Amino acid sequence: MIKIDIHKKLKAYDSEMNLRIKCKIKKGELVTLYGESGAGKTSTLRILAGLLKPDKGEITINEVSWVDTANKIFIAPQKRNIGYVFQDYALFPNMSVLENLEFASNKGQNKKVIAELIEMMELGDLQNRKPQTLSGGQQQRVALARALVCKPNILLLDEPLAALDYKIRLKLQDYITRIHNEYALTTILISHDIGEIMKLSGRVLVLDQGKIVRQGIPGEIFSNEKISGKFKFIGEILKIEPQDVVLIVSVLIQNNVVKVIADKSEIQSLNVGDKVMVASKAFNPILYKIE
Repeated sequence: MIKIDIHKKLKAYDSEMNLRIKCKIKKGELVTLYGESGAGKTSTLRILAGLLKPDKGEITINEVSWVDTANKIFIAPQKRNIGYVFQDYALFPNMSVLENLEFASNKGQNKKVIAELIEMMELGDLQNRKPQTLSGGQQQRVALARALVCKPNILLLDEPLAALDYKIRLKLQDYITRIHNEYALTTILISHDIGEIMKLSGRVLVLDQGKIVRQGIPGEIFSNEKISGKFKFIGEILKIEPQDVVLIVSVLIQNNVVKVIADKSEIQSLNVGDKVMVASKAFNPILYKIE
C-alpha cells in the first residue's frame, strides 16, 4: 500500500501552484495520473521517486516511512526500490543495450535477471547495439527493461509512449501489461491517451491545479456508463462537414477514420479536436463528448 499526503509549492515562469496530493494506491494496482499539462502529474512522480522534496507531508510504503517532514525522514532515491521510465528514454548513448542494463543492476546481482529481461523484452538481437542505432520503440523497450533490472516494487511511467507511432505504442502497451503482471508491480502511469488508459489502467486519478479532483475506473471517468449500445469507441474529431441537411463528422479511432452522420442539434457542443465516444443507439452511431 502506498500512502501519499504531501504539499509542495511549484513555480513555473511567473505563476505558482500548490501541489496538494492525498491518496492511497493498493499493492498491485496500475493507476494513471491524468490531467492537463502543468496539473502536477510529473511532480507527483518525482516526489514519490525522491527526485523532488515536498515542503511538508508523508509518504508511506507498506507501513515504511519514506518521507516524513515533521520527523525529518527522507529516504534517498537509490534506496526506494523504484523503476522510473521517462518519455525521452534517458539511455546512456556510449553504452550498448546490454551495458545499459548491467550499469543499472546492483553490485553482485544475479545476471540471470538481465538475461530474463532481454528475452522478455525481445532485445536479444539488439543487446550489442548503441541506443542511437535503435528505433524509438526499441529504445523504450530498453528503458523499460533497465527500470526492471533491480526488481523494483513500484514502476513509474511518465508518458513513456507519447512520442511513438500508433502500432509501436500498442505493442509496448502489451509489454507494460505483461511486466506489470509478471513482476507483480504497483505501477503509476502518466498518460494523455484515453485509449491507452482504458486499456492499461485499473483506476484513474484526475489532477487539476495540483489536486486530485476526481478518481475512479476509466469507464467512469471517460464515459457515461448509462450509455447503452453494442459498441463504444473513443476517438478524436478530425473534421465536421455540412452535407445537405446533415453533418458528416470524421472521427479518428485508433488508426482508422470513421465518418458519422449527425444532426446539427446532436453536435452543438462538439468541435474539431474534441475527444468523443462513438456508441450505437438503435443501430445508428451517436457521438458523446468526453469531458
